[in-house]
Amino acid sequence: MKIKRNLTLATLVALIIPAAAILCGCPAKTDTDGAASTSTTTTPTAAKRPMPVAAGNTDSGSGDIIIGLVASLNGDLKPWGGDCEIGAKMAIAEFNAAGGLNGRNVVLKIEDSQSAPEKGKTACEKLISEGALVVIGEVASGITAQMAQSAFEKGVPVVAVGATRTDLTDIGGHLFRVCYTDAFQGPVMAKFAYEERGKRKIAIMTDKQQPYSTGLSDSFRAYFIKLGGEIVDEQFYESKQTQFSSQLTNIKGKNPDGLFLSGYFNEVGPIARQAKEAGLDMELYGGDGWDSRDILTSGGEAILKGFFCNHYNNYEERPEVKDFIKNWQAGNGGNLPGTTMGALGYDSVKLTLDALKRATALNSKDIITALENTENFAGVSGSITLKGAGGNPQKRALVVGLDMIKNQVFKKAYEPSEVK
Repeated sequence: MKIKRNLTLATLVALIIPAAAILCGCPAKTDTDGAASTSTTTTPTAAKRPMPVAAGNTDSGSGDIIIGLVASLNGDLKPWGGDCEIGAKMAIAEFNAAGGLNGRNVVLKIEDSQSAPEKGKTACEKLISEGALVVIGEVASGITAQMAQSAFEKGVPVVAVGATRTDLTDIGGHLFRVCYTDAFQGPVMAKFAYEERGKRKIAIMTDKQQPYSTGLSDSFRAYFIKLGGEIVDEQFYESKQTQFSSQLTNIKGKNPDGLFLSGYFNEVGPIARQAKEAGLDMELYGGDGWDSRDILTSGGEAILKGFFCNHYNNYEERPEVKDFIKNWQAGNGGNLPGTTMGALGYDSVKLTLDALKRATALNSKDIITALENTENFAGVSGSITLKGAGGNPQKRALVVGLDMIKNQVFKKAYEPSEVK
């Protein structure tokens, strides 16, 4: 969706959120997506965004420095919210152990969005009222949009963890993210399926209740066709649905050589299992909405033929990843992060702390400026540059496969320059 830049914030948000709901034929409150999207495959530009007029919060000059985190600690997105919280706390602990900011500790106040946009908005407002200089969150784009609206009115920056909806940062110049957008991951999976796996005829299953799913299906479809492939069928379902026999029967009749599942792990696992039972024993493809160990339980052996796009992998050889994993395991009984949101939660806080150090003064306005000027920040999930990017870092994406032991196995990395 193309939005004029001179619209007021209220008009802008009124356009973005209901329009996303219209795409999926449901009210905006159902957009609890981890990566909601418009249908465009164009990378967001650095066009000028509206800036808050309000002054935001200012540090008292003594005692602890307050930043906030909104995470889905309960509800459907709990696997992501739980990992995000652990990663965020790790980053704070490391920062304070290294001396904090000029000898002062940073305190992370945490509120639960309960996987719901309105709850996320309330949580964000509470943190701002308690003096948070910046609020981190959320994983879900629908929740983040609500948070960003309230934060704009107060003049407080928001650093999104895993919210990938392409047009999200149009809300205001106070909103930044540490993840790629859906304009990138849909084409990445189309390119992988077409060039690496030799697929030419793919069917799609889309969750029509989730703008994440509808947008990701659109971006995958457009790029797969651009490459020369054919989308032989698209079937629709709804979140929390458990039986998919009619959709799978229709798809089987079209004889595809691959199936793109753009929804969340909650439904993707059962779809994979039922597809195999229906005789559709083929490779499956998807986006970062698959990212949960739960998909292995619900999908069983059938999901092991799946590949999806992700931001990070526990088994990368980069020093940042190795150090992160070592510290994570030390504090979590030797266990690995269950989802990529552990790394993105960690990165979002580390990026924020870096901005605090670079800010001219400890106030929300100057922190926004520091975040905007971020260049080549070495995150666990990759290098992050926000300067001139309109809040959207141009990051690489990973394609991973599924394994019952390792959970996710790295297959291929794509730079933004490789997918045009």
